[in-house]
Amino acid sequence: MNTKQKPIVRFAPSPTGPLHIGGARTALFNYIFAKQTGGKFILRIEDTDKERSEKKYEEDILSGLEWLGIKPDEIYKQSERTDLYQKHLDALIKSGAAYVSREAKKDGAEGEIAEVVRFKNPNKRVTFQDMVRGEVSFDTTELKDFVIARSVSEPLYHLAVVVDDFEMKVTHVIRGEDHISNTPRQILIQEALGATRPLYAHLPLILAPDRSKLSKRKHGEAVSLAHYRNMNIAPEAMLNFLALLGWHPSASDASEVLSFDDLVTQFQLQRVQKGGAVLDGNKLNWLNRQYLKKKDMIVK
Repeated sequence: MNTKQKPIVRFAPSPTGPLHIGGARTALFNYIFAKQTGGKFILRIEDTDKERSEKKYEEDILSGLEWLGIKPDEIYKQSERTDLYQKHLDALIKSGAAYVSREAKKDGAEGEIAEVVRFKNPNKRVTFQDMVRGEVSFDTTELKDFVIARSVSEPLYHLAVVVDDFEMKVTHVIRGEDHISNTPRQILIQEALGATRPLYAHLPLILAPDRSKLSKRKHGEAVSLAHYRNMNIAPEAMLNFLALLGWHPSASDASEVLSFDDLVTQFQLQRVQKGGAVLDGNKLNWLNRQYLKKKDMIVK
């Protein structure tokens, strides 16, 4: 990464469901980091999954960020960038880093053949420095030659992500730890494209009070940001609460009531915890009361 370049970060949700509270936290951490460094915050709608992507979920993402006061500097949709992915896919095939493979269709009739594009795995160890977790290393041999496109014109997630980060000059990839297993594949593709490797920071998962992974199947609407908007939680309280999911001020006696300006001043990516962050509804309600009291005082 060019150290003179101002940081560029991105929040890259898929419009396949309502904005998840974990996604909102990821967007916030990226936004704070961009504001701290004078950098750029990009919103990238990853809608290459045509079957599951829906306009209503894209609108939910946009309105949720607006409610929180998170304002992207640029907005992109992957569905409008397919020509770019095809250009880089062609280059990978020409260089021998990827190849067209004729294979039996997974969901097709018996004997039906499809052409997919597989990345030629160099079968090596990939190591990267994570700003939250320290050194992370993977043996990529077990990944084998993995699929990066359904056809020469239909890129899949890993290829599209790498091309976009490369073309958008993303310097820091700040995302949930559920993406950490994607990183070695993406680094291999970066190297094949001659792309600069961004710095990575993988944030801890958000856990339910019983410390299980927060999921819609088990925890219902509590996983979505819209649920808290409908509960009339103040957006300032929600923003404050999200910031405390996996991070806290350095001083043990510091106030946990933090405005956005306070967060920009105090937040440090390197101080984000590695372990899961428990969703504490009591703390959210307490924070909400603090902000409602402030509003009452202003009105009076």
